[in-house]
Amino acid sequence: MTKSRESLEGVLPVDKPVGPTSHDIVAQARRALGERRIGHTGTLDPFASGLLLLCIGRATRIAEYLTDMSKSYRATMRFGATTDTDDATGSVVAESSAWQSLDDARIRAAFAAEAGVRPQRPPAYSARKVSGERAYRLARRGEEVELPEVEVEIHAIDVIGIALPDVTFHVRCSSGTYIRSIARDVADRLGTCGHLATLRRTAIGPHSVADALSVEQLGDPAAVAAALIAPAAALASFPRLSVDEDDARHLTHGRPVQCALPDAETVLVLHEDRLLAIGRAAGGRLEPNKVFV
Repeated sequence: MTKSRESLEGVLPVDKPVGPTSHDIVAQARRALGERRIGHTGTLDPFASGLLLLCIGRATRIAEYLTDMSKSYRATMRFGATTDTDDATGSVVAESSAWQSLDDARIRAAFAAEAGVRPQRPPAYSARKVSGERAYRLARRGEEVELPEVEVEIHAIDVIGIALPDVTFHVRCSSGTYIRSIARDVADRLGTCGHLATLRRTAIGPHSVADALSVEQLGDPAAVAAALIAPAAALASFPRLSVDEDDARHLTHGRPVQCALPDAETVLVLHEDRLLAIGRAAGGRLEPNKVFV
C-alpha cells in the first residue's frame, strides 16, 4: 500500500497477537504502510497481546505523551509455581501447594492490597538498565539481578474470576508498572508461589483495544484510514488552546504567546483545527516545547 507521508500522519491502534515482539509489529507496519517513521508507545512482551499505539510520521513526536498515559490490562495469574521471569515463559524456580487452602476472600484481599501508590520491584527479566545494560541480558547470562524498587500507582484492581489455581483480574495502573510483579507479590503475600499466566492490554489512557486493527488489516488502506487518529485527537485528554495567525507565527519561531488557561505542564496548541505545538502554560503565558510545522 502506498500513501503520502502527510496522509499517514497520526496514531494507529493495533491489536498485537501473542507471539511477535512489539518491534516485530512496528516492522510489519513499516512494510505495509510504506512509512519508515513509525514507533510504538509502550512495549508488550511476546507472550502478551493487546493494544499498541503506533505513531506514524510526525506523530512520532507525541509518543512520549501517549507513553505516560495510564494502562489497563486483563490478566491471569497461576498459583503453584514461581518462575525466574515471573511469567509463564520462564523456568520454575520454586513450587508450593499452599494455594490449595486459599479462599476467595483472602485472594481478593491480597489483590486489593496492591491498589494505590506503592513501591514495586521490577522483574529480573525486564528492560530496566543496570549499569547501562538491560537487566534481562544479565539474567540470561546467569548473573544475579536485584533491581531497586520504583514507585508505581495502581489506580484500580479487580478480581473478575477465581478458578484455582488461576485468578483472572483487571488492573488500571501508571506507566512503568509490571503486571508480572503484581502476580509475584500477591503470591508472596499469600504465602505461596505464583506467576503471570496470560496478559492482555485493553487500553492506553482513553484508547481502547476495541478500536484497534488486527495485524492483517495493516494491508487494508480503507481500514487504516478509518482507524488512524489525528495527533490532536489522540491527545484529547489534555487542555487545548486555539490561536490565530499572529500567535501561530510567534509559536513556530519558538516565542511565547499570551493565554488565559490555568497553569498546566502540557497544553495542545491548535491552529485551524490542526496541532501546531505542545507547550506549557504558566502565569498567563504559553511557552512552546514542541512545534509541528
